[in-house]
Amino acid sequence: MAITIESIRDAVGGLKALLPEDFRPEIGIIGGSGLSALEEAVEEPRWEVPYGKIKGFPVSTVSGHAGKLVFGHVGNEKTPTVMMAGRAHYYEGHELQTATFPIRVLALLGMKILIVTNAAGGLNSTYKVGDVVVLHDHINFAGLSGVNPLRGPNLDDFGPRFIALSDAYDLELRRAAHLAWKDISKEKLRQMAMHEGVYAFVGGPNYETRAECRMLSMLGADLVGMSTVPEIIVARHSGVRVLAISLVTNVAVMDPGPRGDAILLAETDETELSEMLKEGEANHEDVLEASRHAAQEIKALIVRIVEVEASKR
Repeated sequence: MAITIESIRDAVGGLKALLPEDFRPEIGIIGGSGLSALEEAVEEPRWEVPYGKIKGFPVSTVSGHAGKLVFGHVGNEKTPTVMMAGRAHYYEGHELQTATFPIRVLALLGMKILIVTNAAGGLNSTYKVGDVVVLHDHINFAGLSGVNPLRGPNLDDFGPRFIALSDAYDLELRRAAHLAWKDISKEKLRQMAMHEGVYAFVGGPNYETRAECRMLSMLGADLVGMSTVPEIIVARHSGVRVLAISLVTNVAVMDPGPRGDAILLAETDETELSEMLKEGEANHEDVLEASRHAAQEIKALIVRIVEVEASKR
């Protein structure tokens, strides 16, 4: 489906018909893999709309992505909010213009701030599973080769043909995230740490090889994942402020691993050889488990950030 201003307005009209007349979400939240539990932050009264019922919305096929919009209020100030419980990915077969269609719709619906979450592999040796990373930059490998959600006719109603991304990650929101984390850490002793870092976007769906992880690290990436960056590009093109938060759900395997010519003379059986290669191997089940374990912590962080922003109004 070609993304046009008419198709976006059509979807917005359909959503407005399902919501109270005076409800317009100011904050958007995207729940990454296994983080759909963040919808608990959205308080009653609330309204849920499956992606399949919204004209033009891509439907996610990945485990851990519920595939619905959850409208309601967040925090003490009852800030009108919409949460995307799950997202569509490029590797599922969606064109990036389609995968990011929901961002266009929510921007036109009234969203001013987008808080993006994701599960990511840690490349930085100081990161541990369960740590939280506020993004301050990214490396868009797919985009550098031309796979970009802004490819094609420009949607002039949203933004210019050429946009700068040097300011993509809102500094004020990042500061609010760190202050909020410091604040809630006073209330509860936690082993999770918060960092700031650079996210590398890759197409997936396979996890990266050892050599690819070393290359990404050498280029300055602290994290690697298969989402987020296309949504951020479209949000910024739409004039939406962005905060992106990654949860480290696995530590990338950086070691070159055993060499075949180094073990030819060793008395090692096939089982032992297989176990050598599988050490540290990433899998989706572990990613989901790590996300579920940290979901409540990230929920508390996001609620506090929304409350801080609401207090400025």
